Amino acid sequence: MPRVHVAALICALALYLGSYVAADVVDTDLVVRSVERHIDLQSQLTKVTTRIVIDNSGKDRAVQNFLFCLDDAQTKSVSYVAARVEPGKQELKVRKAQVPKYPNRVFYSVDLGNHLPPRRTLTIELETIFTHELIPHPKQITQQEKQLVKYTGNVYACLPYTVIKQTTYVALPTRNLESYTKIKPVSQTGSMLAYGPYETQPPFAYEEMTVHFENNNKFLTVTRVERIIEISHWGNIAVEEHIDLLHTGALLKGPFSRYEYARESKSGQASIQSFDTILPAAASDIYYRDEIGNISTSHTRIKKDSVELNLRPRFPLFGGWKTRYTIGYNVPSYEYLFHSSDEFALEMRVLDHIFDDMVVDEMLLKIILPEGSRNINPEWPYPVTSLPVAWHYTYLDITGRPVISMTKNNLVENHIQNFRLKYTFPRLLMLQEPLMIMVALWLMFLAVIVYVRCDFSIDKDEASESKLRIAGQCEKILAAQDRRIATYYSLEEQLAHLKVSKDTNGFLSAIKGINQDYKAANNALNEIAQKIKTESSDVYDRIQELQKCDRYLKEIYGQLQSLYLEKLIPGKISRQQFIDMETTISRKKEDCIEKINTIIKSLR
Repeated sequence: MPRVHVAALICALALYLGSYVAADVVDTDLVVRSVERHIDLQSQLTKVTTRIVIDNSGKDRAVQNFLFCLDDAQTKSVSYVAARVEPGKQELKVRKAQVPKYPNRVFYSVDLGNHLPPRRTLTIELETIFTHELIPHPKQITQQEKQLVKYTGNVYACLPYTVIKQTTYVALPTRNLESYTKIKPVSQTGSMLAYGPYETQPPFAYEEMTVHFENNNKFLTVTRVERIIEISHWGNIAVEEHIDLLHTGALLKGPFSRYEYARESKSGQASIQSFDTILPAAASDIYYRDEIGNISTSHTRIKKDSVELNLRPRFPLFGGWKTRYTIGYNVPSYEYLFHSSDEFALEMRVLDHIFDDMVVDEMLLKIILPEGSRNINPEWPYPVTSLPVAWHYTYLDITGRPVISMTKNNLVENHIQNFRLKYTFPRLLMLQEPLMIMVALWLMFLAVIVYVRCDFSIDKDEASESKLRIAGQCEKILAAQDRRIATYYSLEEQLAHLKVSKDTNGFLSAIKGINQDYKAANNALNEIAQKIKTESSDVYDRIQELQKCDRYLKEIYGQLQSLYLEKLIPGKISRQQFIDMETTISRKKEDCIEKINTIIKSLR
């Protein structure tokens, strides 16, 4: 076997084995004793907390991983996944997993570490948050109607193991319930639904559960937020956020009445008048504006550990309505920027609080570092999409400031976590901008000194002014001559087309416009020549010579036109005779054009 084929076979085998090792399998030693799920539907989010008691039935090894999965309908709406071990609520690592036996399912693997040795029991808590799962039903309501939403899910936990016992609790915002799926045993206590307990359910058990209920809470989605953090080593960090909001609840049906909205307390129950944004405690110089300008309907409350900003849009938001605004503030750099010699580290939030139970469809984070920063190394708390390094230019910048950017979709409050950005910045570069200002001021004062000491007065010189006037008129002469030359080029194109198409009528129609353009350019040149006559007789004589040559050139083109129309097209001349006559006319034309070019050069 050739060596190349052997090497290829070895590489393929290595890749296969590597993918096999990286894949996960369902551990048969795991036994799920009980599952208790709490589905919180009291906001626009679906918050699911699952308490699972598992046994390691093996005799000689600890179980390292616990697998759980998502139903097909949840794969696009899942936003946040976390796991903790009880007691103590210690965080466990969670990652996406691939199980070859079930290639079409989305799995997550919880790293149990050494928490589950042989013949031991462990209680873990899974937290999953889903967005856009509560669907308005009906999709449109009037200003006075309440908002009803529908939730569809699985009454059982999606697990690849047999579950001995499980119960599901559904928490609703009110007890006003339109309908719900009755999978016995089921009961309602106030605003709480209880499904189960259910005994011995197989892996991936599924039973659709639908709950139709009243929910007038904020169905407000941040469709896009652009968060810009600009670092200054002079003691300040500027933060600015451009936020697009959309009310994703039931659409408003019919007209909006401001009078009814203000008069009746139950009018527009699902609308949004205001919301609270929580800023860092050290935030200062806060501003809130949109494309129109500053929005004054906002209030700031200073708290011990934060600044609470109550934001009121220019109009209440109903279903399908949207708005866009900008919020910005400054924070001192000593709270977030740390350094050792020339090594710096920035620790700030990837995403800040916008409103309670927020949903962010798309986020773009830009971090503008000082000019001269290098060896940039960002550390994100969760997977993101990093963008290429860009450059930002502002006052006194030379090479530009590096901009580190990243994007992420489908975020919630649980994603408000800190990132770390390390970079190197030579501290001597901090003197660059002050030195540039000093040099600029010195040059300005020097220019003032030179200006006041020099005499810039100009005596009137008739000869120079006359030369300038003649030069200006010559420029106009040359421009008019260019227009005349353009008519000759157009005439040649029409003759070439006539030679092929034999269309005499089309040719005669086309040259009418050409002759008009020639006449206009010729008249303009004659008018300018009369103005120059009093300034310089020498220049006037050259212009007259130019006119004489041009008249001769016009006659030559007339001969060429007659040759085509009167002899070539009617067929009154042989091909050789036509070529000889055309060659003779072309020689005359070239001689005349050469004389014209000589005169034009003398006028430049």
